[in-house]
Amino acid sequence: MKLSTKGRYGLRALVDLAVHSYKGHQPLAQIAERQNISEIYLEQVFSTLRKNGVVKSIKGAQGGYLLNEEPKNITIGKILRILEGDLSIVDEKVRSDSEEKSVAYCVYENVWRKIDENINELVDSITLEELVEDYKKNHGLLPNMYHI
Repeated sequence: MKLSTKGRYGLRALVDLAVHSYKGHQPLAQIAERQNISEIYLEQVFSTLRKNGVVKSIKGAQGGYLLNEEPKNITIGKILRILEGDLSIVDEKVRSDSEEKSVAYCVYENVWRKIDENINELVDSITLEELVEDYKKNHGLLPNMYHI
């Protein structure tokens, strides 16, 4: 499995949107500029994300995008499945054509299915909030913590 630019850029753009959400809705042009991604390409990505309820758009000259829910409730798995589709490393035809006693079935059950499960478990365990917090920490954007 190799993620397309749609998945990679879409994830970057959503992290950027979440990082800057304290300023309110974000114009797509600003996200595109900060991430060095074509605005036209991001329009397509955000259209898909909007149709699937991840973001909402504010229309007009001062418009932009907002996350439709808290970053802690949005998993990376959800984002990637919306933008990329199924995250399986083998296609459905390989799975359905395999008879239970065949070598193909044995390989599928003991290798491909386990890889799929681990990929899905991993991307479903990471939230957008975690990526935002990591970005803020790495860029000194978190408030200082004082302990008494």
